[in-house]
Formats: sequence, C-alpha cells, structure tokens
Amino acid sequence: MSSNGPKVGQKKKFELPHIFAILFAIIIICTILTWIIPAGTFDYVENEDGRNIAVAGTWHPVDDVDPVGPFRMLGLVYEGMIDAADIIFLIFITYASTTFIIKSGAFDGLVGFLLKIFKGNSSVITIPVFLIALGAGSSTVGMCEEWYPFVPVFVTLYMGMGYDAMVGLGVVALAACCGYAGAFMNPFTVGVAQGIAELPYMSGALYRILCHAIFIVIASFFLMRYASKVKNDPTQSVLYGTDLAPVDTSEMDIEHLQFTTRQKLVLLDLVVAVAVIVFGVFKFGWYLSEICAIFLLMAFIAAIIMKWNVSKVGEMFAAGFTDAAVAGAMVGLSRGIVMVLREGCIIDSVVNGLTIPLQVLPVGVTAIAMLFFQTILNFFVPSGSGQAAVSMPIMAPLADLLGVSRQTAVLAYQFGDGLSNSYWPTADIVIMAGLAGIKLDKYYKAFTKCFLCIFLAQIVLVEVAVLIGY
Repeated sequence: MSSNGPKVGQKKKFELPHIFAILFAIIIICTILTWIIPAGTFDYVENEDGRNIAVAGTWHPVDDVDPVGPFRMLGLVYEGMIDAADIIFLIFITYASTTFIIKSGAFDGLVGFLLKIFKGNSSVITIPVFLIALGAGSSTVGMCEEWYPFVPVFVTLYMGMGYDAMVGLGVVALAACCGYAGAFMNPFTVGVAQGIAELPYMSGALYRILCHAIFIVIASFFLMRYASKVKNDPTQSVLYGTDLAPVDTSEMDIEHLQFTTRQKLVLLDLVVAVAVIVFGVFKFGWYLSEICAIFLLMAFIAAIIMKWNVSKVGEMFAAGFTDAAVAGAMVGLSRGIVMVLREGCIIDSVVNGLTIPLQVLPVGVTAIAMLFFQTILNFFVPSGSGQAAVSMPIMAPLADLLGVSRQTAVLAYQFGDGLSNSYWPTADIVIMAGLAGIKLDKYYKAFTKCFLCIFLAQIVLVEVAVLIGY
C-alpha cells in the first residue's frame, strides 16, 4: 500500500506559516498578555509639532481596565481594519496606479534599451548603471516582484559577456535591496511607516537619497570586484565546477524589447508625478489625499498615453486592487494587534518595560538596537508594509521616550527591512536565486561580505542621523 506521507527518516522541510497565520498568532498572544501584563499608561503632552508624546518616568498602573476576551479579540480585528483605513487605501490606490506604469512596459523598455546598448560590451561599468536603474524603480514605486522576470535575462546577459550567473543575479538582488533600504518615497514601506509614526510622507527624503547612493556605491564595488575576478580567472567563480539549472528567457526576448515613444512618455509621466508630489509635500504640506490624487492622475495620463480604453482602465484598476489586497489586509491585521494592546491598556506597559534596559544606553546605541531588532523581525515578517504595521506602533513611542527621533526610528525600520529582504531565506532572494538556478549557499558565499559592509554602513548612517537630529 502506498503512502503520500513523508518517508521514515526523511526530514520534513521547515517552512514559516503564512503571514496571516503569523499575524493571527501574534493577536492571540497579545490577547493572552492582556491577562498577564499590568495595565498602565504614561502621561502625555503635546509637542511643538502638535503630536502627543509620552513623558518618560510617568508610567502608572490603571485599575479600571478589563483584559481582552476571545470574542472581543475577534471584534478588534475588524476595528483594526477600520482604524488603518487611511494606510490601507493608500496602498490600494498607489499600488493600482503604479500598475499602469509597470504594465505599460516602460521599465521593461528602459532596461531593454540599456541591455542593447551594453550587449557585447564586457566593461564592468554596466553593473552600476543597472544597479542605479533598477534601484530607482524600487526606491520610488516599490518594484520588487516586478524584477523577477529580469533575473534570467541578466544571468544570460552576463554569462554571455564572460562573467558568471552570480553577477546577473547580484545586479537584480542588490538593486532591489539598495532601492528598498534607501527608498525616498516607496509608498508601501516609507509611506506606511511614516503614516503610523505620524510623520509627513516623504519627510527626511534627502537623507534617504544619500543613504541609497552610499548603498549603491558599496554594492557596485563588491559586484564589480567579483565580476572582474571571474572575468580574469573563471576558477574564482563561486559557481565554478557546478551545474547550473538552465535559465528560461522565453518570457523576455532582449532582441524584441522595444522602448517606444509611448513608453518614454509614460516614464516622463512618472518622473513628473514624483516631482509634483515632492514639491507639494515640502511646499504645501500635502498628505495622503493629495498624494493619492497625484497617483490617480498619473495613472489616467499613462492610460491616455497608451491609448487604453475605459474598460481596459477599469480592468487595470481591478487587477491592481486585487494584487494590493494581501498587503492591505496585512496592515489591517497588524493594526488589530495594536487594537488588542490598546484595549487591554498594555501598550504603554510594554514600551515602559522595553525602556528599562535601554535607558542606561546612549541614544546612538539605542538607535542601533532598533536597527538590529528590525533586521531580525524581517526574518519572521518578510513584508515591508506588514513589518511597518507590526513594529512602528511600538517603535514610535519608544523612540520618544529614549530621545531618538521618530524619523530615525523609521529609518532603522527601513534599513532592517530593505537589506534583509535580499538575504533572509524567508524573503525574496529564494525566488530570485531559484530563477537564476543558483543555490542559496553559493549566493551567500558570494555576497555575505557585501551585505555585512552595507549593514555596517547602516549602523554608521543611523548614528549620523542621531547626531544631526534627523
């Protein structure tokens, strides 16, 4: 008799549960904690920005609060969705709007144009060019999964130029990593985190652009160095002597990738939209409604440029909303965690408990501790918006009490999320490496030093942020 179960002695591969399962588990744990942790609160005062902040040393117990029961817990999941509506609909609208840019093939055309320029050119100068181009897409409109089809293309390209498949994989993975870690306006990471931390969207953008540039320089140095070694001596490749799985480039034919006038106009539409948002935020203090309006206008202009009919526009929005549903639901579920903590009045108790061991540390060390925390958290919550929704309700008030700015707390979150997305085996790198036919251990052997250097740069940049009052 045959059996579909695992064979005797065969180890079952460990897999993290679905992100929704993790979030529901956290909600249950937090509900249990409302029966264990004493309810309490800080005294709050309004600062010069009009934001209520906790006063250090004023935590006191609250007696007239009941723990959260099982049925009430489920009701708070719904209330969390309602409470996070502004962030959820920001995700829906921006995601659906950027879908118009992506589906126009504008980014595909741009990369194809660059590929044709450098095809047959063995100069390693192609590496920073592509890191900058792909990183810009991740930094502005949050492109990550959209880069997946480019992995086999770049693998084939660089193998044809005399390098190895690792160089092609590195270009895509490091570009996405640097783009997310140094994103200056990514609405799915920066937008969500700053919204929860009650900061103006895109505030502090200039410093994040500087961070992005530094990460690109580091990634370019390591990847160009590795590529040159492989070019001069193929035995220096970490893949030397291995049989790579064949890559499939059938979905993207380099020779037939067109960069049409319409696609160029769509990219111009995106650039103008970004410029208008930046101007409006800094000049007029625009927030979510105005930003969403510009994204929608950008989408409509892109549709006109591409000559899509009304039905096509409707289908594009429907597809964008569908793709954004999981991210929006993650934010809503994560807000359910906060609602449970608020209902049980233990969120300040948790923050107070976290401040006790950190109070003896310098502010700079505390900021670094936040970076380590966010980096580790991303292993378990490998979603930018989900991680922001889970961590920022705790990190923002914690930053207030410890003398760290909320902007720096957001920066620590962004660094922790962006870098580790291209390193943790629970994140995007597993898919990218699979598309390249490369085993993760080989990827780690090639790029661990690069990631450590970027992480050290993040520590320095967080320290600088503290010193300059970022």
